[in-house]
Amino acid sequence: MAPRANWKGFLRLSLVTCPVALYPATSESEKISFNQLNRQTGHRIKYLKVDADTGDEVPNEDIVKGYELDKGQYIEVTKEELEEIALESTRTIEIDEFIDKSDIDPRYLIRPYYIRPDGKVGHDAFAVIRETIREMNKVAIGRVVLTNREHIIALEPLDKGLVGTLLRYPYEVRSEQEYFDEIQDVKVTKDMLDLARHIVNQKAGRFEPEKFEDHYETALIDLINRKRAGKPITPKERPTATNVVDLMEALRRSVGKEAAPAKATKTAKKPHKASSGQKEMLMPIEGKKPKETAAKKPAAKPQRKSA
Repeated sequence: MAPRANWKGFLRLSLVTCPVALYPATSESEKISFNQLNRQTGHRIKYLKVDADTGDEVPNEDIVKGYELDKGQYIEVTKEELEEIALESTRTIEIDEFIDKSDIDPRYLIRPYYIRPDGKVGHDAFAVIRETIREMNKVAIGRVVLTNREHIIALEPLDKGLVGTLLRYPYEVRSEQEYFDEIQDVKVTKDMLDLARHIVNQKAGRFEPEKFEDHYETALIDLINRKRAGKPITPKERPTATNVVDLMEALRRSVGKEAAPAKATKTAKKPHKASSGQKEMLMPIEGKKPKETAAKKPAAKPQRKSA
């Protein structure tokens, strides 16, 4: 079942308008999550909203928002007051301008959403907006209100729909100067660059997300499976860090290290993609739906699709 829309409203380009729905393009629901337990009883920990001074539990109807001016001094803001300043454009994504994608600094990217027509009407207008952005090879910049906050959103065509990526405001992005000012100016020799370029060429490839595996998630699944099966848990040896004494020697050794695997992969079989090699639970646990193919395979080598 498709996820519920996070937002429904209208997409507008000048006088061209169509109803659209906005859906989250990513999900972390497949990741292992933990609850906090009482070690003595094994019961889950429950959090209560309590008065910081008296320790008494406070009912939801008595909880208001407050902005801290000084320590212990707050300005209370009611729900009604927040509704009074709510933005009027809560149901319209207004396209303000079109820019080149290269103009967007990656630091401003927050999260992506899928946008599609909502209902049976408006598909023609949606297609006109989508294909105009595609043909012009541009990114449309607009505004959308989510959870009472106005966000900048960048719209790009993807297949038959649009991807809308929320963007940060300038005040949300820290200046790099406070972090980079103390980096030393180092003279990099041509020989060092040549060796480093050689390593880069040996490791050159294309970004194919499906060939990557979440090793930590796999290790978590293996840990839980072993504990459920009553198998002993033995800590693995950590690799020892080595200090680089001679940078040129380290680069030369790196070139040799990368050359051997590069030759071997020419005759080796194509590695399995992470999506078909990710481990699965021996038995389904809460929050993890068993895969339909898992029951057909031996329990000794369960398979799992990555998120």
